[in-house]
Amino acid sequence: MEAGFLVHTIISAGLYRGFRSEFLELVLNAGLVVKLVLAILLLLSVISWAIIFFKFKMLRKADGETAEFLRSIKAKKDFSVIYSESRNFRYTPLVHVFRAGYNEMKRAGQSRSSGPDEQEPSEMVHAATGHRITRAVNQAVSHQINRLEENLSFLATTGNAAPFIGLFGTVWGIMEAFQEIGQRGATSLAIVAPGISEALIATAAGLFAAIPAVIAYNYYLNRIRRLVSEMDNFSAELLNGIGSSEH
Repeated sequence: MEAGFLVHTIISAGLYRGFRSEFLELVLNAGLVVKLVLAILLLLSVISWAIIFFKFKMLRKADGETAEFLRSIKAKKDFSVIYSESRNFRYTPLVHVFRAGYNEMKRAGQSRSSGPDEQEPSEMVHAATGHRITRAVNQAVSHQINRLEENLSFLATTGNAAPFIGLFGTVWGIMEAFQEIGQRGATSLAIVAPGISEALIATAAGLFAAIPAVIAYNYYLNRIRRLVSEMDNFSAELLNGIGSSEH
């Protein structure tokens, strides 16, 4: 049993090394345009994977801090206490929405205490204050949505463009292979196969760059939508809480 496993491991390692050497040989023997296409796809793939890991880390921390921040709000009803403790949260978008609404509420309170216009009815003052707070909260929500969706467009672009870039490299490589066939005047499989194999590497590289980008884009977009939904619900509750505290 152990001997069979050892033989299988040795054979598998040999096949892997053989495949790797053949793959590198195909890449090195490819034409200049195909090599340029492969370099572009490699760059897209590296950047995509960097974005994937960065977004995974950021969204994981955002989810954890969002749940913790909501628990903190339910435990402490005082806005000033929540505001002072909100400095401990960096990744959840709810904190930025809360701080924007609270800061605008404090500015409105300071402007009223410094000397309100006695000729202006109190209902109009409350309406103007509520409008400014609502605008500040909505601006914070929009800013956080843009922050969460940052760099996702690159993943979408890679997922859409990489297969076509790879296909372009393949088509160009096949054209060069047929030109070589025409120059040699022979059509045997031994002459056709190497050129076709070199050309097909570009398509494989395009799919290798596109598939992870598309999967990550859809996955992160769904997670961001859940965070945005929580942020919308939180902003509505925050505005209600601020409005009730003013009256």
